[in-house]
Amino acid sequence: ADIETIETELVLKDLETVEKRLDRARRAAKGQNAIEKKAVEICEKLVAHLDGGALAAAFDRSGCDDDEKLILREMFLLTDKPLFYVVNVSEEQLSSLDTDPHVGAVRARAEKLGAPVVPISAKIEAEIMQLPEDERADFLESVGLEEPGLHQVIRTGYEMLDLITFFTAGDPEVHAWTIKAGTKAPQAAGKIHSDFERGFIKAEVMFWKDLVDLKTEAAVKAAGKLGIEGKEYVVRDGDVVHFRFNV
Repeated sequence: ADIETIETELVLKDLETVEKRLDRARRAAKGQNAIEKKAVEICEKLVAHLDGGALAAAFDRSGCDDDEKLILREMFLLTDKPLFYVVNVSEEQLSSLDTDPHVGAVRARAEKLGAPVVPISAKIEAEIMQLPEDERADFLESVGLEEPGLHQVIRTGYEMLDLITFFTAGDPEVHAWTIKAGTKAPQAAGKIHSDFERGFIKAEVMFWKDLVDLKTEAAVKAAGKLGIEGKEYVVRDGDVVHFRFNV
């Protein structure tokens, strides 16, 4: 019921957006504007689709040309965005997710859209947040979890948006930076400051787990696990990077 309520509200908002676009297209199409004529046709189909309660993400684009696909993208419809479902379950349900009817119903709905489902227990998540850091691992083990559900939610979101994280480390802090997967070193450096990208020379790269295991950059280097990379290096998820630049 919660899913249906939220989806209905989002669909109604999208319907309002498409109808406004359709009105503009109809007025412009009177002047023989070819693109706006296409907009009229595609928006009329989309209005009928949304009127039936379906999400924009499920709209059939197989017959759309590039102009029509652009028209759809430029409306930035809420139900056309990547989505996944977070299911709140009890501690007891966590041990039987594959057979739980509540979770199964959400998965069946999500499967139609190719959307992931992440079951978490809000009660357990709240308890985790109240514990000191050094007690959380034992608590997770006691309830049969490898990690907090919030971590799964974040990771799923990153995967759906094709995002990764790299780190810069130094006194007094470690900083995490979010970039698109496939980003090369100079462009990753540009996330920190445009001067870093403009004057990029090289990147000194180590993997986060090597740094955690070996404790210091000097130890990582001594173990032969510090790489010197150039402009074509594609930054990996979990890289710890020190950029060398000159402007």
